[in-house]
Amino acid sequence: MKRKASSLILEGLRGADYKLGMNSQKNTSPKTVSPLWSPSADRVAATAMNRFRLEAEKRLGRDLPDYQALHTWSVMETASFWDAVWEFCGVIASEKGERVLGAATMPGAEFFPDARLNFAENLLRKDDGSPALHFNNEGGHKRTVSWSELKATVSQFAQALRAWGVRPGDRVAAYMPNIPETIIAMLATASLGAVWSSCSPDFGAKGVLDRFGQIEPKVLIACDGYRYNGKTLPLEDNLREITAHLPTLEQVVIVPFIGAAATDVEKATLWEDVCALFEPSDIIFEQLPFNHPLYIMFSSGTTGAPKCIVHSVGGTLLQQLKEHVLHCDLKEGDTLFYFTTCGWMMWNWLVTGLGVGATLALYDGSPFYPDGNVLFDYADEVGVNVFGTSAKFIDALNKENLRPIETHKLSDLRLILSTGSPLVDEGFEYFYRSVKKDVQLSSISGGTDIVSCFVLGNPVLPVWRGEIQSKGLGMAVEIWDEDGEALRQGKGELVCTKPFPSMPIGFWNDPDGTKYTSAYFERFPGVWHHGDFAEVTEHGGIIIHGRSDATLNPGGVRIGTTEIYAVVETLPEIREAIAVGQNWQGDVRVVLFVILADGAALTDDLIATIRSNIRKGASPRHVPAKVVAVTDIPRTKSGKITELAVRDMIEGRDVKNREALANPEALDLYSDLDELQT
Repeated sequence: MKRKASSLILEGLRGADYKLGMNSQKNTSPKTVSPLWSPSADRVAATAMNRFRLEAEKRLGRDLPDYQALHTWSVMETASFWDAVWEFCGVIASEKGERVLGAATMPGAEFFPDARLNFAENLLRKDDGSPALHFNNEGGHKRTVSWSELKATVSQFAQALRAWGVRPGDRVAAYMPNIPETIIAMLATASLGAVWSSCSPDFGAKGVLDRFGQIEPKVLIACDGYRYNGKTLPLEDNLREITAHLPTLEQVVIVPFIGAAATDVEKATLWEDVCALFEPSDIIFEQLPFNHPLYIMFSSGTTGAPKCIVHSVGGTLLQQLKEHVLHCDLKEGDTLFYFTTCGWMMWNWLVTGLGVGATLALYDGSPFYPDGNVLFDYADEVGVNVFGTSAKFIDALNKENLRPIETHKLSDLRLILSTGSPLVDEGFEYFYRSVKKDVQLSSISGGTDIVSCFVLGNPVLPVWRGEIQSKGLGMAVEIWDEDGEALRQGKGELVCTKPFPSMPIGFWNDPDGTKYTSAYFERFPGVWHHGDFAEVTEHGGIIIHGRSDATLNPGGVRIGTTEIYAVVETLPEIREAIAVGQNWQGDVRVVLFVILADGAALTDDLIATIRSNIRKGASPRHVPAKVVAVTDIPRTKSGKITELAVRDMIEGRDVKNREALANPEALDLYSDLDELQT
């Protein structure tokens, strides 16, 4: 489809009012006449975002009076902006080069084409006795690792990798929980210029092989088992199967996390034995091109073999530093926490917080064991300043009626981040009512595809109910209709019209780039099409209504599933829901599956209430033709519900890669349902 020339960003170039372009839409949520939270003038003045704006004014010799003006500059003058980010964030490099932007095409953009740098060197800036990592898990095992200890152990493991012949471009894979050794191994890998890839230990052997089998790692780091929801789960059988089917493996390192080290796994050596072979010394940081591969990350794999997405050293570093420093206002000495596994991109995002000089708080285990207070206990204990979680976690807290505002101090907490799925209106209201009032609550959205965000929080802007605060600096985000016209109002496709550093280098085993181009640039050539169904609000914020391929089309009108969930999941009788479209009599009808709360029944009265509330809270087109009770909803390993897999099941299509799901057995609940035959 040909890209249209009516881009809203072009209006900024012609001198049109950028605020009009961002703010002229009707906000579709019912709603609040005032923000839920606003930063004080003193707080705004003290932010890195404000300092960056003032420095940009000096750099340009013109006023940038507010965030809208700053964002307009960032997307209209791409090279100038990213050069300013490099300098402001203090990127360490042996060579920067004169050129900021070589080719400016998508795909194929070349940022800092003459630069030479190392990712790990930028993260290991400190070397003292202050904490670099805190660790806790549901078994109560606590550790703190200082910056000096971190650097020393990275040195030891890097020497081991080098002795094993690991060279730039070789792959090092990890089958690990979110523990300090995982970060140490990643930093050692990156210091050599090797490529890191990880899966969490809740993946079965087939899921691991579906991923690592494609990238042919030379070294595997794995744990002997893990703990979750009060259970200890050994992995020795999985490890034997995995190592037997990865013929390129030359070394296997086992971290005895549960004290049952897999001693008979072929080529295996214990972590401590490997590190003990070497004395800590100065780390050799290989100086690499900006676009040298750093990470191989994987798509969810629920519609086929997982895509292997390759991210660069410089692009990942620069983009994530921008988000940490400017959008999160993360500072040296802050404590950053994100509840994540090593199979989700938020782990990679979290680790870059070291590059700011922040302390990382790591947690491994269930966020509800022994109860929903455990993460807030941890936040109080280590003084978390920035707390990251998922919308589903917030929703679950609400369903449990937990009130940390009454049981925890959370005195250091100033920013909450939520991602994984859209945070609905009730989630915002619950948080300010029951967790903390004076806190910035930022819903953020991007993905594994860019290992960062398109739209996210902003410390200089207010928080409005149900909205993501702003488009990211340097991200030329627009909402387009089916014909590629930029929309001032209404819902459409989230696109990015200008290149940005964290675009993938490409896909693994895709030498001519065909799969990569098809994934992001086929719909609108030369423009990144992300696959989110979204709109811009009157405040300049963003609402994500769901994935484009999961939108519902009753009567040919596209509607987002999150608008249904926002209504239904406020009912006390409903614990969770998933909505899909079913092909029916030449049209598409909306089918709503609900998990009922304990003691609730799906009566005719409850169905009538569900339909009435959806009609009032969303629209008549959102009203489901069928409401069906189920006991489980299939979800990915990172906790996202899988609407496409459910749709395939009710249409009688095979779900190709059940191993990618955390609970594949749930799919069987949606097969051959009598309720959907009439």
